Amino acid sequence: MRDPVTGFEYPEEWVAKCRSTELLEQASKGLAVLTASGAVLRRGYTTGTTAAAACKAAILSLKDDIESVTVTIPCSLTVDVPVKAAGGTAECRKYGGDYPSDETAGITVIATAVAKDNGLDLVPGAGIGMFVRDTPRFRKGTPAITPAPLACILRSMEEALKKTGLSGAAVLLEIPEGAAVAARTLNKRVGVEGGISVLGTTGLVEPWDDHLTASAIDRITRASKVVLTTGRIGLRHARLRYPDYEVVLIGSKIRDALAASLGEVILFGLPALILKYIKPDILAGTGYTTVEELSISPGFAGIVAESLAEFQKEMPDVRVVLISREGEVIGESR
Repeated sequence: MRDPVTGFEYPEEWVAKCRSTELLEQASKGLAVLTASGAVLRRGYTTGTTAAAACKAAILSLKDDIESVTVTIPCSLTVDVPVKAAGGTAECRKYGGDYPSDETAGITVIATAVAKDNGLDLVPGAGIGMFVRDTPRFRKGTPAITPAPLACILRSMEEALKKTGLSGAAVLLEIPEGAAVAARTLNKRVGVEGGISVLGTTGLVEPWDDHLTASAIDRITRASKVVLTTGRIGLRHARLRYPDYEVVLIGSKIRDALAASLGEVILFGLPALILKYIKPDILAGTGYTTVEELSISPGFAGIVAESLAEFQKEMPDVRVVLISREGEVIGESR
């Protein structure tokens, strides 16, 4: 059985351990992930997929009441998304799947459509963040909607327009809880204020179970730009800092993950696992028993700088970014 999202071929022993044909079918469709234990974890929908569903439903509801829409998401899968839409206004609740740390799970996206003479307009409204400074990829004053979900939203709107036979429509997209949710994220640090970012490289939220090692290696190999992160804190911050990268949770499998990487690579996360990989004897002679204890010592910054400089000489194509638990960068190789 093959995962259509990553292309990973599930080992037969994994399939044999799963006792639910219904769950296996979900995994075969890419809507869930089969793990080594036989457990199946559901993928959720990204903010981009949720927004696309709401915008499509809003236009369709100018003609009829709508309870579900079909959306072709960035990874090319087609998914059916529940909505509630009538009279040009649609609501879609974001489905988080089996990813308990998803800050945006359960939020409601609202789209309001009005017919116009020709063309399509997408108007980002309340709860969608805006860039307040220029970044390498985004200009100040532009909405925080990354390219993949934006293309998905516009494609979904075009499909709805064709189905209704209307010559044009304008859609106001709003996320009422966006500003409150954004306060719990790193958006402000990356130059986004006023709401959340509309993200979604594949259109699906990964469940991030620790049994995904083989699948993760497959995703790493296929990615042109990848962030390898060692834990869930790193995972959360990496997805916000690097929305255009494939972010993969690798745990302590740093050596295997680096060996599988063929494109641009960032090794990202809390310092303990990464520094112990870069310099196995980092604690020798320090009097500390853990890297966490070492991190509060006066000499820690110098140790980090020296360790990263040595690693850069050994692996110049790998960028290392170390963060605190709050997501602040405390060391970077280049």
